[in-house]
Amino acid sequence: MRIQLWSYNYAPEPQGIAPLSEMLARSLAARGHEVLVVAAHPHYPEPVWGTRLRPYRERRDGIHLLRLPLWPGRTSGLARIRQELTFTAAQSIVAPLLPDTDIIVAVTPSFPALAPVMALSAARRTPWVMWLQDIATDGAATTGELKEGLILRGARRFESAAYAAASAVVVISSAFEENLVRKGVPREKTVKILNPSSRASSVRNDIRGLQAAPPRILAMGNIGHSQGLDRIVDAFQAQPQLAELDARLVIAGSGVAAADVRARIRGDSVVMTGVLYGAELEPEMRSATIGLVSQRADIAEFNLPSKLMNYLAYGIPVLASVRLGSETARIVEESGAGWVTDADHPAEFAVRAAKVVADAAALDAASAAGFDYARRHLTPTGVAERFERVLLNVTSGRPPRQR
Repeated sequence: MRIQLWSYNYAPEPQGIAPLSEMLARSLAARGHEVLVVAAHPHYPEPVWGTRLRPYRERRDGIHLLRLPLWPGRTSGLARIRQELTFTAAQSIVAPLLPDTDIIVAVTPSFPALAPVMALSAARRTPWVMWLQDIATDGAATTGELKEGLILRGARRFESAAYAAASAVVVISSAFEENLVRKGVPREKTVKILNPSSRASSVRNDIRGLQAAPPRILAMGNIGHSQGLDRIVDAFQAQPQLAELDARLVIAGSGVAAADVRARIRGDSVVMTGVLYGAELEPEMRSATIGLVSQRADIAEFNLPSKLMNYLAYGIPVLASVRLGSETARIVEESGAGWVTDADHPAEFAVRAAKVVADAAALDAASAAGFDYARRHLTPTGVAERFERVLLNVTSGRPPRQR
């Protein structure tokens, strides 16, 4: 098939959706499909790649890309909206010039950028599939970026129109599927495919070997308001047993809440490295005793942290501070890869961390279980095979049957 992947984010961006989009493009190309990626100029989590004023083409690891300009900014809700709208405008301009394709896969976010996809699909009668990585309207409402009112109501009407226009909606969790069903999306239109690990490892971490060094708890990825890392840092520093063990909390990433988190640090037990690109992250992954996944319990479940999949792929035991019953909690418990604590009580995270970092046998068992789960469910090849079945079903006119 000729496949166009429209993705706001793409490599070399080191975290979030970009590595997942790159994985899908490369895996589908490896299966013999012709893939063209339409992406923004790199900008996430920080605009360290400068700016481009015009569209340009590049070839990356065998994949053809069309890069589009945008006005980067994440310091405020207004800046984020401006960033997305400039990308949407660039998409609208180039869309009529794109070559014909058999199908379009559109990744969201960016949420506004679905509009040019819908317009092109209707004009050329080309089917498209939504890959839902983040329920943008719920995220904006629960984090306070959008208040109840005309703009949010308009966004929700557009969201419903996008679900209706898509031939299929690939969701990354059961929670997403139920969210869409509550919003009137037919269940048979949704297809659940767990995200793969974007940093695969053929060798499981040597968890027992790490016991000779002070424990290191790794939190990587976006530092936003929904992670609640400010309260995690407070709880970590207040736990005396962790201090006795000389434990370190290593936060590798960046985001709009990074300054707030940094302001809570009172000593050297918490380290913020900033964003680690490519191979820079590898030493932290290999030296992690535990991988932390945190999500505030008072915020709607509008995404599934990709860091979880990468922890499992390396055999890093997981300690989750999340809403009980969430998709993250379900995966951790189903896989046997670690422990779940209630995000409403961050102190529980610190107490549990102090116990498990001293239990070499439990850590090793969680590591092995997570590593095995990743090999069975989270490989790029397996995800591409499931995605391919969806695309084949859509292009042949049959509803998706993958469950």
